[in-house]
Amino acid sequence: MQVQSMFFKQRASEKLGDELLQGNMRKAKGKFVDGRAKAVAEFGVWEEVRSHAAKVRDRALANLDAYLLEFEANATRRGAVVHWAETAEEACAIIVGIARANGVRKAAKSKSMVSEEVNLNEALEAAGVEVIETDLGEYILQLAHEPPSHIVAPAVHKSKEQVAELFVKAHGKPRLTEIPAMTREAREALRGHFLGADMGISGSNFVIAETGTTLTVTNEGNADMVTTLPRIHVVITGIEKVIGTLEDFATLIRLLPRSAIGQTVTNYLTLTTGLKMPDEADGPEQMHIVLVDAGRTKLVGGPMQEMLRCIRCGACMNHCPVYQNVGGHAYGWVYPGPMGSILTPVYVGLENAGDLPNAATFCHECAVACPVKIPLPELMRKLREQQFDRKLRPWPERLAIAAWAFAVKRPALYAFLSGIGARVAKWMGGREGLIHSLPGLDGWTKGRDMPAPAGRTFRELYRQRSLERR
Repeated sequence: MQVQSMFFKQRASEKLGDELLQGNMRKAKGKFVDGRAKAVAEFGVWEEVRSHAAKVRDRALANLDAYLLEFEANATRRGAVVHWAETAEEACAIIVGIARANGVRKAAKSKSMVSEEVNLNEALEAAGVEVIETDLGEYILQLAHEPPSHIVAPAVHKSKEQVAELFVKAHGKPRLTEIPAMTREAREALRGHFLGADMGISGSNFVIAETGTTLTVTNEGNADMVTTLPRIHVVITGIEKVIGTLEDFATLIRLLPRSAIGQTVTNYLTLTTGLKMPDEADGPEQMHIVLVDAGRTKLVGGPMQEMLRCIRCGACMNHCPVYQNVGGHAYGWVYPGPMGSILTPVYVGLENAGDLPNAATFCHECAVACPVKIPLPELMRKLREQQFDRKLRPWPERLAIAAWAFAVKRPALYAFLSGIGARVAKWMGGREGLIHSLPGLDGWTKGRDMPAPAGRTFRELYRQRSLERR
């Protein structure tokens, strides 16, 4: 997926004018937000488990090198081959090499955001391998030739009518509009690909150091098919996904489905540990695990390390008023919403995604919703500070901030200027008491009217009130 994050403002404006998208996003908002709220309320000890989960993730990050080596040793002991990829290009080269060495013609994939991040599908297709997405949302988007709009529900921006049209073109069958019938049609279309694939490719929500296990969470069971039917199973995952023990996983899995879609449990947990044994009926003859860095170690030990706690539940974007209105494609890369506003600038360069740290209202909904307590607004604020220090923001904005900083450091000057501003703003409000347009802040007043102030500053009003009470 090519990085388009530098066009966020333009793309966001286009999405705001897309009536069909707006309707689809409104439906999704209620489904995700209300479902999570109900699941959390029923849980009872949410905050206690949430705090413990943050410590679990911090412990893994503090011992990242040791846990990764422990995982490699235990996975290798069970017959898997562990590969290390420093870059996206190296990850693709490793998997393409495995495919070529084994004469792979078709690969069936379970959903993997890391594979989107490194452009794995394109690399395999260029090598002559047919790639089939088997997650329903990803399959829909493959037919539409679009990237995901959400990390949990990739096709959340599509209506069932749009999906119906895609199925007619792809399957050549009569148009269906009932969701159960449409999912059955997709199941029938995918079944042959499961059986005919030479290679299965999955991501991994967590990799467990003590057992060498990779673990995938799905609601459709497609990961079970991808990891057991093909003769070769390839796992591609980020190095930050490692955790210490199965007990750690038991903590995190109590939070993940509730945060993602409001379910108390997920439908399928696919744990894979090594190769098929002689007495087992299914499983791969080869298992390859590709551990991807691709910029993750840049966060370790730095001010952004807390972002590596992320368990990819999507709760931050579900609750973000910006994402709720513009959708995922506006963000221009794999990770949308608040998490993307941090990860994208870190991974692809702040200069290539300058608007994303500013694509937030700082309402703190994302931080409250995050199941592992990532302080997302604080991390975005740090990126904003970096932008200012590196002079990556427009010069009028930097000049305005510098002027404001100069004034607030001088209380007398600030009081004088704010007094003038309050009186001018009251005059601009006119008889209605509403400011319809502010010079230089057209983006704020284009869609809203701002109430005019009283014409005096808080200090002046407080002083007057104090005098009246004497």
